[in-house]
Amino acid sequence: MKILVTGSAGFIGSALVEALLNRGDEVAGIDNHNDYYDVTLKEARLKKFHDHPSYTHFKEDIKDKKIIDEIFNIVKPNTVVNLAAQAGVRFSMENPHAYIDSNILGFINILEASKDNEIHHLVYASSSSVYGANTKMPFSITDNVDHPVSLYAATKKSNELMAHSYSHIYGLPTTGLRFFTVYGPWGRPDMALFLFTKSIIEGKTIQVNNYGKHQRDFTYVDDIVEGLVRVIDQPAKSNSNWDSFNPSPSSSNAPWKIYNIGNGKPIELMKYIAAIEESLKIKANIKYAPLQKGDVIATYADTSHLNNDMEYKPKTSIDDGVRFFVDWYKDFYDLSWINYLK
Repeated sequence: MKILVTGSAGFIGSALVEALLNRGDEVAGIDNHNDYYDVTLKEARLKKFHDHPSYTHFKEDIKDKKIIDEIFNIVKPNTVVNLAAQAGVRFSMENPHAYIDSNILGFINILEASKDNEIHHLVYASSSSVYGANTKMPFSITDNVDHPVSLYAATKKSNELMAHSYSHIYGLPTTGLRFFTVYGPWGRPDMALFLFTKSIIEGKTIQVNNYGKHQRDFTYVDDIVEGLVRVIDQPAKSNSNWDSFNPSPSSSNAPWKIYNIGNGKPIELMKYIAAIEESLKIKANIKYAPLQKGDVIATYADTSHLNNDMEYKPKTSIDDGVRFFVDWYKDFYDLSWINYLK
């Protein structure tokens, strides 16, 4: 299978590329290597497979329609996985245009190229952020998601709607995955696990928002990738039972589908921090702060639909996942001295 992965030097994208290459797929990747966070980390991820004989890399931006059309013409993929996006809830309040450029303009370029090249399946990253102001737990794909609390969330909801229009008009099979707080080795430096680990090692105070009362459905990256691979192999199909008088918000009479992909077990933020402390054998200095704008208090994924359709069952516990990250962090940044702490 020829698979095109956008965001291939990113956290989830690079992990997916590795998994696809390991199972024998031919993979092409697109990534613009932007400086939203440390570019050297992106390049280090890429080095793991850059010279693989079945991998081709394009250092380009998905917002450039001409370039995207050229890449599709060169690669001729069967399947596309769009993971390229401007991430981060708080940054969307500082630089909203970056989100429109990547998440909206970039996505329409991927949709157009997928339609023009008769792609068998387009899988794309949505986000648990689309649940926004919803408070009913767990979050279900049958819930209404019309109240985003950040521009980032609004762009991800827009992606789902844009994909549906292409599935409906052109018969393009599309599947959107609402990711729930992905963590693990090679993760993003702007996310809590990376920030907390770095600060605890350096003896700096960590700021814990909402006075530590946050809950997140932390999902280990390998579990996410396993789910992604299962979804890639099963293109979305039309729902023959879809009722236009009582429309399902997660399926359609078009080949369009939405899934939650998460652990299904919300963890309190303070337990997460405790797992980091245990892995490092260092106690954190904590400063508690109020809830910040754009944040949601809790996330909790109902993954029953993905479990039923794809037999998706995450396996990694929070203690193991955090330990795997900490071990990677110490090795990547050459901090072996931490191993001698009591």
